[in-house]
Amino acid sequence: MSIEARAVSHPDGFRKATPGSGFGWFSILRLGLVQAALGAIVVLTNSTLNRVMIVELGLAAIIPGLLVGVHYGVQISRPLWGHRSDTGGSRTIWILIGLALLAFAGTLASATTLIFTQSQTLGLIVAFIAYVLIGIGIGASGTSLLALIATRTAPERRATAATITWMMMILGIIVTSITTGIALEPYSHLRLVEVTAATGAVAFCIAWLAVLGIERKPAVTPVSTATAPPGRFSDSLREVWRDGEARLFTLFIAMSMLAYSTQDLILEPFAGLLFGMTPGQSTQLSGIQHAGVFAGMAVVGLGGFFFSRRVPDLPRLFIVTGCIGSAAALALLCLAATVAPHWPLSPHIFVLGFANGMFAVAAIGTMMQLATLGRTGNAGMRMGVWGAAQAIAFGLGGLLGSVALDTGRVITGNDGSAFGMVFALEALLFLASTIVALRIGRRHMPSVMPRSGPSSIQAAE
Repeated sequence: MSIEARAVSHPDGFRKATPGSGFGWFSILRLGLVQAALGAIVVLTNSTLNRVMIVELGLAAIIPGLLVGVHYGVQISRPLWGHRSDTGGSRTIWILIGLALLAFAGTLASATTLIFTQSQTLGLIVAFIAYVLIGIGIGASGTSLLALIATRTAPERRATAATITWMMMILGIIVTSITTGIALEPYSHLRLVEVTAATGAVAFCIAWLAVLGIERKPAVTPVSTATAPPGRFSDSLREVWRDGEARLFTLFIAMSMLAYSTQDLILEPFAGLLFGMTPGQSTQLSGIQHAGVFAGMAVVGLGGFFFSRRVPDLPRLFIVTGCIGSAAALALLCLAATVAPHWPLSPHIFVLGFANGMFAVAAIGTMMQLATLGRTGNAGMRMGVWGAAQAIAFGLGGLLGSVALDTGRVITGNDGSAFGMVFALEALLFLASTIVALRIGRRHMPSVMPRSGPSSIQAAE
């Protein structure tokens, strides 16, 4: 079959980009519902189930920690799922397959609470299998979803599209946390299984309705710049890795997300040990941080909506500002560690979250932009490579923070100094990420951007 014929049959198309509106805002909101469904299922396995294993079941904290690490580790398979969505004729099929598997695996993971009461060994085996399937489900659905948004959204809308979908994911997490918290009372392991199964079923149905017919919409204009269909998995992966821009962005994702996630497991202990916060107060502090993340994302989204055509380099500006702001906030936390508890910690953590949210969602928008610049139509593969880098960084981040904190406490014998060392390491990682971000997008872009949108890669990145 000729390239032209295959361009017609492929959902994204391979022709040179032509100016067009791509997905409208309503379609982007629909896909945001899919991201919200993902968040709704994952929050039960990464939060509620962790607590149950430690508190109600009395398991060592390392067990749920390792299980969460398993699902991050499995997501190294994201390039495979991205390639499947590139060559499978439909991205929505893989989104739904992944979500269905995720809903099943989440229910299976919650069912291990019943198994653990009978046999710890069998419970661990089933839990391991469940978390492997969770990682596969997230990889298949999440990668295909991002690839769909990237290839069907006009360049000038991608930063805002990324913001909308991620804010809706946070909204899904919030709604699920509230509703399931109510539904779980009075708690029992069986009730947890029932609530998890119901949540998965509702989330899948919402996602199915959201993507129904979305790839057949006639108003959608393909915006991919690829001129050839994707080849075999190995060829597609090789093409991505030979692209210096893609390699540079992979490095940026790995470094920045490592810095972003290193604080996850140490921020609440920091508040408890040095500021005397109770568990409830430190949990509220985490909520304040997420509120800051939400606000930072909103600023990026509004900026992209109103100024993407007027301000050159807007997403890159948000990335650099967010990374520098994160580094500054972490550096000031080093000072806070020396004067604790006499420090306005809550406003400080909100600012840290704001900077984190700004850089993170702008980076996702940049990811969507770069995904369409391959020689072949392999946006899914590119998203898979970057998604794998992100997952590995997240998996290592919590471990790095914990090990660095314990090492610092042994070396210095002082909690404040130990926390300060970890925060300083994170700040340095963010500064290094800023240097890498400034180098992204200096090549290849001017010839492929439509004149109606940003004129170069710098305008999108």
